[in-house]
Amino acid sequence: MNPFLAPDFHVRWSTLVPEAVEPDIRLGLEIARNNIAKVCEVGADEATYENTFLALEEASTALNHGWGRLNHLDSVSDNPAQREALNKMLPEVTDFYSSIALNDKLWAVLKAYGESDAAARLDPVRHRHVEETLADFRQSGADLPEAEKKRIAEIEAELSKLTKEYSEHVLDSTNAWDLVIDDEVKLDGLPDSAKAGALANAKAKGVAADDKPAWRFTLQFPSMFPVMQHLHDDSIRRQVWEASSKVGGYGEYDNTSLVWKILQLRQEKAAILGQKHFADLTLLRRMARTGESALGFIENLHERVKPAFLAEYRQLAAFKAAKTGEPEGPLEPWQVAYWAERQRKENYDLDDEALRPYFPVDGVMAGMFEIATKLFGITIKKLESVYYEPGTAPEKKGDAVEVWHPEVAFYEIHDAETGAHLGSFYADWHPRESKRGGAWMNSLHTGGEGEPHLGLIIGNMSPPVDGNPALLTHNEVETIFHEFGHLLHGLLSDVPVKSLAGTNVAWDFVELPSQIMENFCWDRESLDLFARHHETGAPIPKELFDKMIAAKNYMSGSGFMRQLGFAKADLELHIHLDRYAGKDLDEVDREILADYRAPLKTDAPSMMRRFGHLFSSPTGYAAGYYSYKWAEVLDADAFTRFQKEGILNGETGRAFREHVLSKGNSLAPDELYRRFMGRDPELEPLLVRAGLAEPVLA
Repeated sequence: MNPFLAPDFHVRWSTLVPEAVEPDIRLGLEIARNNIAKVCEVGADEATYENTFLALEEASTALNHGWGRLNHLDSVSDNPAQREALNKMLPEVTDFYSSIALNDKLWAVLKAYGESDAAARLDPVRHRHVEETLADFRQSGADLPEAEKKRIAEIEAELSKLTKEYSEHVLDSTNAWDLVIDDEVKLDGLPDSAKAGALANAKAKGVAADDKPAWRFTLQFPSMFPVMQHLHDDSIRRQVWEASSKVGGYGEYDNTSLVWKILQLRQEKAAILGQKHFADLTLLRRMARTGESALGFIENLHERVKPAFLAEYRQLAAFKAAKTGEPEGPLEPWQVAYWAERQRKENYDLDDEALRPYFPVDGVMAGMFEIATKLFGITIKKLESVYYEPGTAPEKKGDAVEVWHPEVAFYEIHDAETGAHLGSFYADWHPRESKRGGAWMNSLHTGGEGEPHLGLIIGNMSPPVDGNPALLTHNEVETIFHEFGHLLHGLLSDVPVKSLAGTNVAWDFVELPSQIMENFCWDRESLDLFARHHETGAPIPKELFDKMIAAKNYMSGSGFMRQLGFAKADLELHIHLDRYAGKDLDEVDREILADYRAPLKTDAPSMMRRFGHLFSSPTGYAAGYYSYKWAEVLDADAFTRFQKEGILNGETGRAFREHVLSKGNSLAPDELYRRFMGRDPELEPLLVRAGLAEPVLA
């Protein structure tokens, strides 16, 4: 039995124990190597699509399943034995994957068939598969001399090791800090929901009891952010800010040297592959095409947004001075969220906490499913699930679907017209110390023709407290809709070639389906399907909704600029590494972002030490963080069609499913966008939506 490689659609999570990692992954590697060896032996006269490109696509299926399941568990259920087993196999697995494109025999077979008349006669999707695979191989170094191929493989192995170490440092340093407060007076200003969560956390950790209350705060976002936003005590907010800004930046967890090593290796790889820098290598086949083009896009938006951004900061500084009676001057970084929330409450009479009761997580999910049902012609149902401790599952499997933690739920998606099972997914929404921060979607199994997909959506949202339902902030609701958009892109895919299916698209296109879903968190018609009071079932009152809409673009210039700053730093480091290498990382940060940051009193340590998007995998969002804003341009523009034709118009939704969600990478993203919108994207709708430009009247 090899549980990590088991072909079961419903994964037996309890069988995936650390001691099975090495034998299973080694077997997966052996199977994959044997399959690839067979492709290498195909002669030119017997070559077909099936025994070359399709055979290569299917060669590593077992290994992909096993390695994918292990890396998923590493993200949601970290433990020392599992971490050790993964790290032991990481170099060998990385070496295998990087060796595929550097295999001379394999490349000769693929190249010969790929350039043949037979390949030219393939149907459009399979022909694109051939073209994309050839481009992947060339971009990975297939045409390089042997010595340079060897160096590319070494770089890939080193990047996998360093980025894994970086990610572990972020998780471990996040978990290494907590703050326990036993004087309730110090919690003045903190919402009841945050206090209840901190009390429950302290009890769970054994540092509080019913007769001896205490409140425990961590650096996980649902615990930390209410403190930064609401707590009156400036010194406690400073403590939390200082701790959070040091994640990945001190002692045994210091990522500084890893950042520079990762950047240098990426640059070396790009140079070997004939590119000026890693950004050009990464963007070769993305919509932006070049690093300079992406940087120009960010700098253009920066110039448009900068006046509003600076005006917002000056206004906030003046507000604080007026309220405190102190002279007007720069704010400290731990004061920004607090005073911004104070000003928002005063200007709009809107308290985020007033919205929480309308967003119980189960109600949000149910309403989101109803929206997707109306728009995309699908049905979604929850299945019974069961959790077993690792290594304790019964031999006989019941009807319930096994999950990796008691809080995880499991769902199925069917086509509303045909009843066909399109896909299934797991949902896991609340933080744990064994789970990395953030929110994400992933695919566990990409189905072939007529075969369902299997995916997952993960978050770190406000947890349930004392038997009450988990009540979310509106921002957390947007996050759930965002990840669900990614999930739909994966599960509604209808592409016969797996490597072209679902979210396997150009990185600066991949955020379109996720970000377009966020729009449904703001419209009255769609909100009424899920924003219901958890006790009374009443919708959000008109007065509260009006305040919410009025406050929608509050400090939008600042939020916009924050994202632009991340993208700017990312691109600068990957385009102009020679300009910054060898300098102090914090000084580099200040130099790059001088025009993107508010003039605060205290400088923050560089975000690069804890920026998992850029440094927790060999590529990830590296040289690609701009794609969030790029895709926002696409989603704001594309949503104008929904606004014109009806927010919940089924015909519009089905057109989006047909032209975007179902097509994966079977066509170029520019063409998919034009098929849905009938034209190329326009920048203006994003600025209008953010309140940073006036709408153009027709």
